[in-house]
Amino acid sequence: MTGDDPMPWVLLTVLGLALMQSVYSQHMADEPCNVQILVPGLKGEPGEKGEKGAPGRPGRLGPLGEIGQPGLKGQKGTLGRYGKMGPSGFKGVKGDMGDPGPKGPDGDPGSQCEFSPLRKMFGEMDILVAQLSNELKFIKNAVAGIKETDSKVYLLVKEEKRYTDAEAYCQGRGGHLAMPKDEGANMAIAGYITEAGLSRVYIGINDMDREGHFTYVDRSPMSTFIKWREGEPNDAYEDEDCAEMVAAGEWTDVSCNPTMYFVCEFDKDTV
Repeated sequence: MTGDDPMPWVLLTVLGLALMQSVYSQHMADEPCNVQILVPGLKGEPGEKGEKGAPGRPGRLGPLGEIGQPGLKGQKGTLGRYGKMGPSGFKGVKGDMGDPGPKGPDGDPGSQCEFSPLRKMFGEMDILVAQLSNELKFIKNAVAGIKETDSKVYLLVKEEKRYTDAEAYCQGRGGHLAMPKDEGANMAIAGYITEAGLSRVYIGINDMDREGHFTYVDRSPMSTFIKWREGEPNDAYEDEDCAEMVAAGEWTDVSCNPTMYFVCEFDKDTV
């Protein structure tokens, strides 16, 4: 064989493989074949109850239920405080003039007598009748009942008037709108209002002369006694320059334009 002949290498490779097969076969013959069959055992005793787990996450919101039957009507609540009187509304638009009526028949011809003195006399009688009617109304109010303190007499006038007209009415009879200057006078007026079944009346307090500076209607200062309701005076609507008293005896500032009942005050010495 020459150095380039591949035959010796082939022989060596074949002999190596045969030797390895012999060794592996002998090794396999020396070890017995072990086969294990796994069979499940008997059921064990139940274990102890475990501890309570942590609460789970909130579940999804379920669908809305059916509408329930209406409940029983609750009891009527207590009567609330009287609210403040609102401002006067705007004056309405003047209506269209109506159609003229039919012409009346001609009157009888007048006599040649002079009627001027008679007209004057009838005019004076009309004025006197009007004065007597007003005085009669005043007397009827006085007879219906008055309230007194040690030094004052109070008269509730059940005629709705604006504030300035109410004060003029009281002055025309020798008094003023009521000016409560102590607790006794205030309680007497409040009791008068309650007994009459009213909720509010004008009293003699205003800040017409200087905004925010309230005085009595005779211009005397309010330095010793006040009875404003909580939060008052507040000049709501920037048009509340006068004052009213409610049945509870508290004062609130109000507009001077609405008409309402009022209380006059008179000195006992002059009645």
